[in-house]
Amino acid sequence: MTNLSEHHTMPDIINGIQQVGIGVSDIKVVFNWYRKYLGFDILLFKDEASATLMTQYTQDEVCQRNAYLSLNMLGGGGLEIWQFTSRTPEKPKAPVVLGDLGINAMKLRTNDVEASYETLKKLNLNYLTALTVSNEIGSSFYFQDPWENLVEVVQDNYAFSTTKNSIGGVLGAVIGVSNIQESIKFYKNLLGYGTVLYEKTIEIPLNTNPDKVGRYRKVVLGHSRPKIGGFGELLGPTQIELLQALDREPLKIFENRLWGDLGYIHICFDVHGMKKLRKRAHSLNYPFTVDSADSFDMGDAAGHFSYVEDPDGTLIEFVETHKVPIFKPLGLYLNLKNRNPAKPLPKWLVRTLGFHRISKDI
Repeated sequence: MTNLSEHHTMPDIINGIQQVGIGVSDIKVVFNWYRKYLGFDILLFKDEASATLMTQYTQDEVCQRNAYLSLNMLGGGGLEIWQFTSRTPEKPKAPVVLGDLGINAMKLRTNDVEASYETLKKLNLNYLTALTVSNEIGSSFYFQDPWENLVEVVQDNYAFSTTKNSIGGVLGAVIGVSNIQESIKFYKNLLGYGTVLYEKTIEIPLNTNPDKVGRYRKVVLGHSRPKIGGFGELLGPTQIELLQALDREPLKIFENRLWGDLGYIHICFDVHGMKKLRKRAHSLNYPFTVDSADSFDMGDAAGHFSYVEDPDGTLIEFVETHKVPIFKPLGLYLNLKNRNPAKPLPKWLVRTLGFHRISKDI
């Protein structure tokens, strides 16, 4: 039996990347595309609500929104597909160029990068790069989804379970920064990304104009993860890739736009020990900018959420999950509040999320 008093002596734990938030204008169409082609076929919850706590990022206006959380059972973080219902979401003022400040791309893991490349080639996407071979950080390629969101697919041999698709869930994110040393400090000290997997000055073709080359400082950080609990095994190992443009002044992706507008709106980490994390964030001078303070209710799921900003204002969300639905028709929910937070959930129990699989368009 777990000794609950032990939990009070534990540090806060970051279990992995729970999801990347994507602002969209048609939630069902986006969900169906990622379900069909990239294996995000577990619809964990759908929720319509007011974003009452996010007003400092929505021009002091309480916006109505619809959100779907979809997972990929190969392993990795999920997608929070997010649509305003009270306003028309805005595009970035200019196309996002690698190195612009904010989330440039999400990184998806694949256990067969060549097979994934061939699959995506057949979709005749507007943007698909050649395969870049790397033994250090995994061979990879970029593509743009039909809504101009950049995605990097990276060879990574971690798998939680076998699926029909070679592409898995979210492995990490590519984040444009203005001062790479300041950003390394933030992601290392607050989030535990203390392992440098790759660090080089590189030249790469610009995603908006492949005939032009950009110079960058690129650092890929891995998480040390001494302990993982809860859904940590489903989420798997993660990477944060920092890109600093060295030959141009990068634009801020969400300049004069609202959180929830089109594009990548945040990266969310699954955590335990939110109150300790709040204290630690404050002591490191990265205070919470939003804090639900206690349990929030997202329809079928419940927990405690908060936000911080990285040194360039990129939004980082933390969620401490208290309850998730297993099988709603029978009223089966998983209560995570009173279990040992350092112990991963049994695999068979996590696999019951398969009850939420959607096999056709919604």
